[in-house]
Amino acid sequence: MKPSETLLGDIPVGNWIDRHVPPPIRPYLRLMRLDRPIGTWLLLLPGWWAIALAAGRWPDLRLIVLFGLGATIMRGAGCTFNDIVDRDFDAMVARTAARPIPSGAVSIRQACFFLAGLLAIGLAILLQLNGAAVVLGAASLLLVFSYPFMKRITYWPQAWLGLTFNWGALLGWAAVTGRLALPSLILYVAGLFWTLGYDTIYAHQDKEDDALIGVKSTALRLGDATPGWLILFYGVAMVLIAAAGWTAGLGWAFTLLLVPAAAQAVWQVRTLVMDDPLDCLAKFRSNRLFGWIVLAAIIAGKLA
Repeated sequence: MKPSETLLGDIPVGNWIDRHVPPPIRPYLRLMRLDRPIGTWLLLLPGWWAIALAAGRWPDLRLIVLFGLGATIMRGAGCTFNDIVDRDFDAMVARTAARPIPSGAVSIRQACFFLAGLLAIGLAILLQLNGAAVVLGAASLLLVFSYPFMKRITYWPQAWLGLTFNWGALLGWAAVTGRLALPSLILYVAGLFWTLGYDTIYAHQDKEDDALIGVKSTALRLGDATPGWLILFYGVAMVLIAAAGWTAGLGWAFTLLLVPAAAQAVWQVRTLVMDDPLDCLAKFRSNRLFGWIVLAAIIAGKLA
C-alpha cells in the first residue's frame, strides 16, 4: 500500500480509483478488486507458466496478452460472484463489511448485471483461443461458481481454490498445443499445492471472525501446526514444478533458477507471524515474486 493510501476494512482508500475514476464507477472496480491486483497475478501466473512451458523458445506474446486480459476479467467475475454469495458473512466481518455489496454501494441486482457483463467479455476473450482451450475454459466455470460454497462444508476450501486458480496451467498448454499432456497435468497439481500454501497464510487473517460466524478454512483446521503444513505444501509444489519442467525437457538454467523460488517459499514460512494479519497479507502478496521467478526459470530453461 502506498503512503497516500489508507484502509477501510480491506479496501485501499485514496488510490488511483479515488483520484481518477468517477464516483458511480468506483464500487464496480472495487467489486472486481482492480485496486488489489495480487489475486489477478495468482490466477494469471500458472497460465503464463504453461504457455512458456509449451512454447518452442519464447512464449507467444498474443497468448500472454489474451491470458492477461482474461485473468483480469475472470478474477473480477469470480470476486463479484463470491461477494454476492458471501454478502451476509461479509457484513459480519470487520475486514469485509465495507465491500461494495454489504456496504450497500452496489445492489444485488446491479451486481448480477455486472457479473453477466464480465462473463460476456470473458467469453469473447476465450473465443480467441483454439477449440480445446475454449472447452477447457468453459469447464472452469464449474469450479468458479462452486468455490464460494466450499467454506460452508469443508475445512479445505483452499484446495478447491487451488483447483480453480490453477486451471490456467491446463488452459495455457492447450492454447499452445491444442491438447493436454503430462507436463501440464503435473504443473496443475503443483499449482494446487502452491495455492494451499499461500491461501492458508491468507486465511489466518480472518481465523477469529471465521470461527465466530461458522466459516471453515485450513487456517482453522491446521491452527498452530500451520508452519509444518506450509513446508509440506510448498515442498510438494517445488518438486512438482521441477518435475513438470523435466518432463518438458527444460535445460539446466531451469533447475538453477528454481533455487531462488524455493528460497522465497522458505522465507515465507520461516518469517510468518500467523497472529499478525498485516504480516499474513504481506507474505500472501509475496507469492507474486515466487510466480515470476518460476516463470523466469521456465523461459531460461527453454533458452539454455
